Amino acid sequence: MREALIVWGGWAGHEPEQCAAIIRDILEEDGFKVYVEHSTEAFADPSIHDLSLIVPVITMSKIEKEEVKNLAAAIESGVGIAGYHGGAGDSFRESTDYQFIIGGQWVAHPGNIINYTVNITRPDDPLMEGITDFPYNSEQYYMHVDPSNEVLATTTFTGEHAYWIDGVTMPVVWKRKYGKGRVFYSSLGHVAKEFDVPQMKTIFRRGANWAAR
Repeated sequence: MREALIVWGGWAGHEPEQCAAIIRDILEEDGFKVYVEHSTEAFADPSIHDLSLIVPVITMSKIEKEEVKNLAAAIESGVGIAGYHGGAGDSFRESTDYQFIIGGQWVAHPGNIINYTVNITRPDDPLMEGITDFPYNSEQYYMHVDPSNEVLATTTFTGEHAYWIDGVTMPVVWKRKYGKGRVFYSSLGHVAKEFDVPQMKTIFRRGANWAAR
């Protein structure tokens, strides 16, 4: 049986505890044995090297050097990591080691909660099968991203809320490798209710399963 670890915490506005429960249910439905922890200390445990998947749900907060070192080593050795929105893309702002794993870092969401469009750029990829461009209401994440990411979906900024980024196309969903480990990230999912959006939930579910070894 594949085993997954969810670690939640950080800024409460992203409803990490509620989202961790939703993700636990998704993974259990897909046959995982799931462990849920509420401290970054879990990342320092040597046993994480035996997992199939790690899901961080921690916005901002801090991670100790020994924790991120062990996490990075586990991913490099083949453990998968899957994350979304600020729970993975705005975690541990001081840790460039962590950002190197994820492949991006949130820097802005002009206009805050707005309507925008998610454009599927790789409809041929199994993670995007049957999903077409869809409207979304949430924070439109502006991120600094790794050029080695394999981008599966994007969004384009209008410039309405920051005129100098008019027409900028930004990755929304990507996958990548970190050593032998698979990394999946989606910038969708500001609060728990966004898992009610079928496309968002399906993309995350597929991404987590893809990342898991």
